Amino acid sequence: LEMARRVGPTGRVYSTELDPGRLAAIRAAVSREQLANVTVVEAGERSTNLPEACCEAIFMRDVYHHFSNPREIARSLFAALKPGGRLAVIDFEPRSASPGPGGVPASREGHGIRPDAIAGEITSAGLLQAGTVMDWLEDRPRQNRRLFLVLFRKPQP
Repeated sequence: LEMARRVGPTGRVYSTELDPGRLAAIRAAVSREQLANVTVVEAGERSTNLPEACCEAIFMRDVYHHFSNPREIARSLFAALKPGGRLAVIDFEPRSASPGPGGVPASREGHGIRPDAIAGEITSAGLLQAGTVMDWLEDRPRQNRRLFLVLFRKPQP
């Protein structure tokens, strides 16, 4: 909702979600706020289901470590970005004492993901790593975890 307000009425925001309950909640919030510049898309396990070259930027927070098919999702993100488009992934390092989400690759080391694992998966799809910002304390109550940001861009043709 905040991104829709920031891009204004001439901008376009796509919001993707896999979970049916959360998808319904997003649709209800978009309707309640009368945001005509938001398109809600049901994501898949292997695809964002976003239209090809629809996005100048894609932002994800606290979701990448849940992907059970990260390489397929990375290819889908590549396809959804326009040439020169940017991808920002905010996530957190694994906590060895806590189990990871079900269905994620065995290479994950608990709940979370390392920035280098994200970089390897995303760059294998053709995006270029544009930087990494490390280590700030999350601002949500009771989380007490350190976050990182990994930035990518799609090459120009």
